[in-house]
Order: sequence, then structure tokens, then C-alpha cells
Amino acid sequence: MGAGKSSVGRALGKRLGWIFEDLDDRIERRKGQSVAEIFNVGGEQEFRRAERAALQEVLEELPRRPSRVVALGGGAFVQKGNAALLRAAGVPVMFLDAPVEELWRRCQEQAGKEGAQRPLLGNKDRFCALYRARHGAYSKASLRIETGSRSVEEIAGEIARTLGLPN
Repeated sequence: MGAGKSSVGRALGKRLGWIFEDLDDRIERRKGQSVAEIFNVGGEQEFRRAERAALQEVLEELPRRPSRVVALGGGAFVQKGNAALLRAAGVPVMFLDAPVEELWRRCQEQAGKEGAQRPLLGNKDRFCALYRARHGAYSKASLRIETGSRSVEEIAGEIARTLGLPN
């Protein structure tokens, strides 16, 4: 949470002329509920089922529409089944990372500005524990990009260069 997945993904898509999609948006369209509502009504387990189905759908579409940047939710890659689907699809997965203090600050700012509901945000101690718990899975991504104190455009440019894509 707060690493910049949606912002960087949107900027990268624009830079490359590719479609950008936030997986959470697809989940909300498919379920007819916000992520927060899904968590409130069905719990995290129901959200993870919807997330897996949405991810499978995106990956099945890739052969027909390959020029796409997809922002996964913060917990998507941690789910072993999702990580396996991504590996099997052979798509590069970026881990956008920043110091946990900065991630916490960004989430707090976003929640204050937009009233954004992050069901797993909790308090700072819980947030830090969640970051530590997920970090091992994140580190198995194809590439780790440091986002701390960097602009969205700078990060998008680094990803494009690293993947050898037109910049």
C-alpha cells in the first residue's frame, strides 16, 4: 500500500501508449461493489477469490491485448496462487518499494485527501507488520524498483528502460 502502483502504472501506460488497468477497478466492476464493501460484506477471503478470478481474466486476455500495464492490489502477489499464475504467464512483475515510514505517510495523505478506504490499513503498527509479512513474497518479483522520494515519471521511465521498452 502506498508504493505508487496505480500512479506509476498509469504513467507507464501513458508513456508507452499502452492500456492501463488497476485490478481493483476490475474487481469492483465484476462484483458491483467497492473493495471496502467486498471486505465488509464477505471478508478478505471473498475479496481474494474475486481478485484471483479478475487476475485470471486479465491473463487470459493478454494474447489478444498484450500491450497492457496492470496494477495489482498490495496483497495480490502475496497469494501463492496468484504468484503462480503470473509466473506461468511469463509476465514481468515489478515490486515498487519504499521505506515503510514513507508508505505509511502516503497512505495517510491519500486517505485524508480522497477519503480512500483501505480495508487493511489499520494503525501504524499493523501497517508495519503487514509490510514485513508481505516483503518476502514481494522480493520474488521480477524486479524491485525503489519509489521513495522519487517522482512518478522518474519511476515509470526507469521501469521502461529496465524492461527495454521504448521510452
